[in-house]
Amino acid sequence: MTFKRTFHAVETHSGEPMRVITGGVPHIPGNTVYEQMKWLEENDDQIRMLMLREPRGYPPLCCNLVVPAKHPDAAAGYIIMEQVEYPVMSGGNTISVATVLLETGMIPMQEPVTEFQLEAPAGLIGIRAECSNGKVTSVTFRNVPAFAAHIEKVIDVPHLGKVTVDVGWGGMFYVIADVRQFKGLELKPEHGREITRVSALILKAAQEQLPVAHPHYPGYGITIAQLSGPTGNPNADWKNAVTVASGEIDFDNPATWTGAIDRCPCGTGTSAKMATLHAKGQLDLNQPFRHEGVLGTVFTGNLVEQAKIGDFEAVVPTISGRSWIYGYNTYVLDPDDPFVNGFTMGDIWA
Repeated sequence: MTFKRTFHAVETHSGEPMRVITGGVPHIPGNTVYEQMKWLEENDDQIRMLMLREPRGYPPLCCNLVVPAKHPDAAAGYIIMEQVEYPVMSGGNTISVATVLLETGMIPMQEPVTEFQLEAPAGLIGIRAECSNGKVTSVTFRNVPAFAAHIEKVIDVPHLGKVTVDVGWGGMFYVIADVRQFKGLELKPEHGREITRVSALILKAAQEQLPVAHPHYPGYGITIAQLSGPTGNPNADWKNAVTVASGEIDFDNPATWTGAIDRCPCGTGTSAKMATLHAKGQLDLNQPFRHEGVLGTVFTGNLVEQAKIGDFEAVVPTISGRSWIYGYNTYVLDPDDPFVNGFTMGDIWA
């Protein structure tokens, strides 16, 4: 049988499910992975929709497309796809892509440590993978510079009232709010519905009230929310729940006050959090920062040097974490399938 499209993928998770497409995509034009990402967004967004919407996907799922690197110093490139956007960088996805490339042999593994660079849309990302018995046991990546765009700003959030937030860039723009502002709300899985409701409202209000601009990525605004708070875990310093949007948010439509919680501690979210803490004088360079996600897993970050991004004082983070392969799949689009872009339903989607 001839299918319209065929994709080969490796299924991974670091708590968060992260699919890595390793085959089936034709040549994508562009002189950099960033240009390839923009071409894909404008000319073949069907790949993102097919992979992330039902029946092949669901709200928390992320997806990565492995492409040949354009930069001469990179071993491979990758394009990141999420439910409502193409981020220029994602930490958990980077860890998953590195794990897949090594454990499938696409990049030769050297034990006990393999070092190489990947080309994300955001640029070169340094990888240091600890390996043992053919497995990747830890990945540390050197992220793009992170910075604080807004510190301790008070915004008016419909249905919630006044909320104090920070906004940080860690590869995406995050609006970050201390969860202790919301009585009775805790960062644990059983509070997931309320976490997503509060986060969606904060995200929409921040988008309207706190303008941001990245000198290198015009048009990228605040697209993701993070609730943050203390942890009772002796192996962590702080806890977070990042909510990824799964559709447009409308203050007048409660059905849209939702999203999907990142099941991992979130690499770019950790970077953004560290940048805001550093801007407040609460986190020094080379001070380990252990960030716990809602499932209890931990990413460890370090701010290794200072940098400058336009007019912003920035810091360069490294993030360490782990991902696991849980399956290999071939996805196809049947020529008679009426849902050529997948579909969503209001029971679990915004």
